[in-house]
Amino acid sequence: MLAFFKRYKIFFIVLALLSAVILALFYTALKPRKVLKVYNPADVNPEMVDSMVQYINRNHHIADFAFTNQNGKTITQKDYEGKIYVADFFFTTCPSICVPMGNNMAWLQEQVKSMPDVMLLSHTVMPKIDSVPVLKAYAEKKGVIDSKWNLVTGNEKNIYYIARQSYLAAKTNTSAELYDMVHTENFVLVDKKGRIRGFYNGTLLDEEAPKGEKNVKQLLEDIKWLRENE
Repeated sequence: MLAFFKRYKIFFIVLALLSAVILALFYTALKPRKVLKVYNPADVNPEMVDSMVQYINRNHHIADFAFTNQNGKTITQKDYEGKIYVADFFFTTCPSICVPMGNNMAWLQEQVKSMPDVMLLSHTVMPKIDSVPVLKAYAEKKGVIDSKWNLVTGNEKNIYYIARQSYLAAKTNTSAELYDMVHTENFVLVDKKGRIRGFYNGTLLDEEAPKGEKNVKQLLEDIKWLRENE
């Protein structure tokens, strides 16, 4: 028997190598491939979406915008062209969900500061209160890197519409104010083509999120995936 194996040693080595390659190919083929969904208004809870766009189920992109950042500079979609970015809605005096959201966005900034194609964008929902000097003070408190993270204010109507028609991330308030809205804890992931690729609970860093939600560390993993795969 030993002589038989010696005689066909090369054959058995080749067979073993070929088997290993075939098994590896089967594993690769059967392993679930990660995919990040492209979100359209029709995919999202209607409470978060303006009625004018709720029917759209394809080719949704973030609309053109122009807001003023913490340095008094006009920020437009051109500043985010070809970038992966994370958007959210907040206000500087918010005592509840904005506190962990701000801390987690600052944490995220630290993780992506060496990634030139990744940026952050925070919109105030209280432009009457959050003036440029107020945003600047908040930015300094959070350690904002100006080239990485813009805190923006602007016309209340424009903020309302971009929240509900583009980012699909705010509810309409029941108050008498026409453009009053309730911002959510959502961090919105936008790809380099201006498409929404995910919603994340911005109040949760690595804690387990409710079913159907993702936390901020999972957001970071998805940012890395987008950089490597798209």
